[in-house]
Amino acid sequence: MKIPRALTSTVIISAVLLGSLVLAQRNRGDFGRGSLEDSYRNGVPDWQVKDHMPDDVFTFVRIKFDSEGWGWGRRGGKWRTDYPDSDLNFSYRLQELTSMEVNPDGKVLELTEPELFDYPFIYMIEPGSIWLSDDEIKALRKYLLNGGFLMVDDFWGDREWDHFEKAFKYVFPDREFEELELEHPIFHCVFDLQEKPQVPALQQALQGRDAGVTWEWGKKGSEKVSYKQMKDDKGRMMCVVCFNTDLGDGWEREGESRWYFKEFSEKKAYPMGVNIVFYALTH
Repeated sequence: MKIPRALTSTVIISAVLLGSLVLAQRNRGDFGRGSLEDSYRNGVPDWQVKDHMPDDVFTFVRIKFDSEGWGWGRRGGKWRTDYPDSDLNFSYRLQELTSMEVNPDGKVLELTEPELFDYPFIYMIEPGSIWLSDDEIKALRKYLLNGGFLMVDDFWGDREWDHFEKAFKYVFPDREFEELELEHPIFHCVFDLQEKPQVPALQQALQGRDAGVTWEWGKKGSEKVSYKQMKDDKGRMMCVVCFNTDLGDGWEREGESRWYFKEFSEKKAYPMGVNIVFYALTH
């Protein structure tokens, strides 16, 4: 089964290639972190997608998984980090900054759900203690080798990297991650980034503001941001790993600090996220 690629032509034609990003920040009251029970969209604006081309609608799909040492399991484990505001905000900004048709709601799926193969892009967060079952390993391998794309985000330091890399070896024992150099098109395809963006969580950013610290203190090996890829047999990037950075917090917390919004959400988190989606759907 091949992942549908109907979005590709639409993205190529309709992406708005902006030279700079200018966003209107939303206040916490509009883009706050309320519960789903309190407000369906937590203040994020809703919009309608055109119904004449349903296959051309991009849906942000978050993957649900187990984490070692987390007694909550899939109901409340690390896969939920920044959810739902991160997904809602990014989907809103994606439709605002491009002419893509974007699903306003997003989706949460497990790797073993057959519906996974309906979507060309999936997102996984905080995999530093991830645990995958044999069925999930097989499903992820099949998904990626059949044209799917995985974005991994928000884990820090040598310990978390070692755990993630070992877990991914069960998916692809004979493949290695490769560092993406700044010259790679993924850093320039929509927004022309001049550095690999490192985005700290909001509280970490505020604490380290005066000292210019943008990494997580207390985690050895977290200082240097890294973006890595894994390719399939045809040389297609099927996975991008955003390590020692937290793009998701830049999306989720955009309304809680004007300084954080201007410094990290607007300049780094959203541009890199848009670039990744654009690259994934056009290569």
